[in-house]
Amino acid sequence: MEFRLLGSVEAIADGQEVPVGRRRERLLLAVLLLAAGRPVSVSRLAELLGDRESVRSPRDAIYVYVSRLRRCLRTMGVELTSTPVGYAVMVDPDMVDAHRFDRMTRQACNTADPTQRAKMLDLALGLWRGPALADVATSELREQLCARLEEQRIAAVESRVEAYLELGRHDELIAELAELTRAFPARERLVAARMLALYRAGRQTEALEVFQQTAGSLADELGLDPGPRLVELHTAILRNDPDLNVAEARRPASPAPAELPGDLATFTGRATELESLLTLGSGVESPTAVVISSIDGMAGIGKTALAVHAAHRLADRFPDGHLFVDLHGCTPGMDPAAPADVLDRILRSLGIPSARIPHTEDERAALLRTSMTGRRMIVVLDDALDETQVRPLLPGAPGSLVLVTSRRRLTGLDDVRPVSLDVLPLRDATALFNRVAGTDGLDEDRAELVDEIVGLCGRLPLAIRIAAARLRNRPMWTLTHLAERLRDQQHRLAELESGRRSVTAALDLSYRQLEPDRQRMIRLLGQHPGPDFDTHAAAAVADTTTDRAERLLDDLLDVHLVEQTRPNRYRFHDLVRVHAANTCAELDSEAERRQASTRLFDYYAATASVAMNLLYPYETDARPGVPTPDVPQPALGDEAAAAAWLDAELTNLLAVAQCDRPAHVLHLSATLHRHLRTRGRYPTADALHSRALDAARQTGDRVAELDTLNRLGHVHRMQERYGAAIDCFERAVELADETGHRVGEHDALWGLGQLHRLQGRYAPAIDCFRDTLSIARALGDRAREISALAGLGFAYRAQSVHASALDCFEQALTLARATGDRTGERNALEGVGSVHRTQRRYDLAIDCHRQALSVARGIGHRVGELNARWSLGHAYRLHGQYEQAVACYRQALALALELGHRNSEFEARYGLGRTDLSTGRPDQALTHHRHALELACDLGQAPDQSRAHDGLARAYRALGRLGQARQHWQQALTILDDLGLTQFEEIDAAEINTRLHGLDRTVEQGRTS
Repeated sequence: MEFRLLGSVEAIADGQEVPVGRRRERLLLAVLLLAAGRPVSVSRLAELLGDRESVRSPRDAIYVYVSRLRRCLRTMGVELTSTPVGYAVMVDPDMVDAHRFDRMTRQACNTADPTQRAKMLDLALGLWRGPALADVATSELREQLCARLEEQRIAAVESRVEAYLELGRHDELIAELAELTRAFPARERLVAARMLALYRAGRQTEALEVFQQTAGSLADELGLDPGPRLVELHTAILRNDPDLNVAEARRPASPAPAELPGDLATFTGRATELESLLTLGSGVESPTAVVISSIDGMAGIGKTALAVHAAHRLADRFPDGHLFVDLHGCTPGMDPAAPADVLDRILRSLGIPSARIPHTEDERAALLRTSMTGRRMIVVLDDALDETQVRPLLPGAPGSLVLVTSRRRLTGLDDVRPVSLDVLPLRDATALFNRVAGTDGLDEDRAELVDEIVGLCGRLPLAIRIAAARLRNRPMWTLTHLAERLRDQQHRLAELESGRRSVTAALDLSYRQLEPDRQRMIRLLGQHPGPDFDTHAAAAVADTTTDRAERLLDDLLDVHLVEQTRPNRYRFHDLVRVHAANTCAELDSEAERRQASTRLFDYYAATASVAMNLLYPYETDARPGVPTPDVPQPALGDEAAAAAWLDAELTNLLAVAQCDRPAHVLHLSATLHRHLRTRGRYPTADALHSRALDAARQTGDRVAELDTLNRLGHVHRMQERYGAAIDCFERAVELADETGHRVGEHDALWGLGQLHRLQGRYAPAIDCFRDTLSIARALGDRAREISALAGLGFAYRAQSVHASALDCFEQALTLARATGDRTGERNALEGVGSVHRTQRRYDLAIDCHRQALSVARGIGHRVGELNARWSLGHAYRLHGQYEQAVACYRQALALALELGHRNSEFEARYGLGRTDLSTGRPDQALTHHRHALELACDLGQAPDQSRAHDGLARAYRALGRLGQARQHWQQALTILDDLGLTQFEEIDAAEINTRLHGLDRTVEQGRTS
């Protein structure tokens, strides 16, 4: 994904432009991207984007633009977030060309080598396609927003010109500088560069004329004289100063070692790490000690390539020589080099006669320190085994740079500057593949294949180079063929071999250097199905204590066979995981592998049960019992710890559910259901319960099938997939009849009752809820009694039987508080508040909805929070507190769009529409009610369709469009009549009839007049 601001405003995904709305949405995007992730206030946005011709207030217009832009960005996986300060687009700055330009120019200015500096500035300036924000901002607005960028641009042009002059490329600049000085006559750096280029091209007279023209222009237009720099240059040209000519490159006066291997022509990426090394190397001249950097990372990560590339870039700064020593710390078939032998070799390279080289390691190390005193050298110590091997090889006096590469973190070296390498970012990984394979300039489909291939290579440079080389050297292979071969995980490592280069061989050596208990740990962890793991999971797999597991993981971390994502959480590189799994399959019996997996799965099932019982204690009896695995478990002392554990491990729990262990799948489905519903994780719950349904049917467990159908039905209902939900609940009722399972019957009937109520079938809804209430009371199940009472209350309220509704809600609230059922309490508070709202007791309604919101936020019930926000909005609006209502509706709308909860989106849009009508903005009300009607029709919710029609009719009436108002009121009446209702929420059939008669009188009066 890339955003372009240096020219027209564009969003680019996979090489194609992605639409991001109309001009104002694109301008909004540009303003937020320029802020580099910092929030921009609504007042500032209104100032920049204000539309004087709009009927909306500037702030209201901003909310509309933000909503449109947020929808566009969400399709690209980019979030536009609201903060207490304002709005921000959270993206990596390198995804935005303006910030990339800033970084590239700063890097270039810190680069001593004029060749590299010129190249970097050419690349940076190549990002500009025209004036910044060219198609969305006026020249005045560009001046406000882009003045700094434009200044950076011309400064970069000046720096590039000066780099070209350093390189003697003056002839290339003469025509360009003529245009630049015409465009920027007061930029003395450009004028000086033009004079110098002309002089070096043998055009001394023209160079002097440029000075005279500039001096005259400055005097006439600004009343100024040329600056001292131009005056000095003018004097030097008059004198034919030889110092103005291009200097000859100075060569070392005496031979010096030059042992660096050749730099890779295909070296790609590592910009941040390279900048760190170059900065380090540039500061060597006056340190208090020798400068050492250790470059560590897993096998094949590109440590040597980076060290050699950086050394070549810095070579000119170290005139006394460049040493390269392979220490063979991880070379197949070779023992690590002994320090004494390495010292002998280095001393010979420094010109020490063999007769003067001592015999002992300590004496040789002392001679090395003496010999390098006063010298400025680069020393690359490649593939170090550990600190013991490296320490004797280090110079003692300042002035030299030592780059050490190792698969191990060399934490035992003093004053070392570590550079730890991770896999390549996707863009650099694909660039490396294309450069090695020769596949630049691919179309979109083939570019996607390259993305997949480098992903299958784990974005590991060695693997990418091998895969690319195999493709290049096999003319009959295609990208599709290579991708198919790499998709086979079992044989993927076998595909990543080319000649003597092999990912397997590199990883084998790292593995073989481990102690046996470390080897066993990494093999068994290769069976872990999830993306990461903690010390408890590792202890369960290896059947050891958590303290021991932590020590083993720390050792594996030091040699880069695992990665640490945050304290106490680890993960594998993809290819290390494959290697570990393959090694486990080769060396461990099937029985041991299955025992390790069982210990792990039991640990996850047991801890998930404990966490759920802490978070939702009122439903403990409704969930499976807590297993008692013989493995260590974390101490989850309170609700916060339980919630944190579930959030951290949810992906792993779902991965366990994908394994062929029906008992574990069914246990996790039943255990996690409430948490997934509360958190609004409906697609996740859908996948888990579908998997559990297959497991139940596979094992022939009809009660488990019944329970899973009910859970799946509730998820479909919350996703507003009513047809699928009805199918699940009806099949569950059949199974309940066949098995006599009363709890399952309750849950299925309750789900059907909810669906009937939502779709306006109130009589069957009430029948279902009454049946569920009878079952719950017969079972003595308080949690289910609470939900049955709440369901019955909402059905009575929809039929305007308010006394019965309030009685049900108050019973549910009393029971919920007595049993600590926070979810039931939240639901009952919503119900009590809704009755108060309908009966115009607005202060009481507001209080109830605030309590419901507080409870929902306290237990992390995101859908409950959403419902409370729009309910509170309705209460504020009906009470005439429109500003508070709008704030609630907007918060609800944002959350509804985030969760994909269309029923709540309807409520928020409907509420905004009614508020607009009440505050004299019928045109905006029309827009909101149209959206609301579309949503109600999509959901098949007839009662809500009648509300939307009523809102549209009122908006059309306020706009004087009486025919359309009549049409919508008539449709609202028809729906109410079909439902057997005379009133629903705020709309009343009698009131609509009165309004229709009023319309008729107005039309008749118009005719007679």
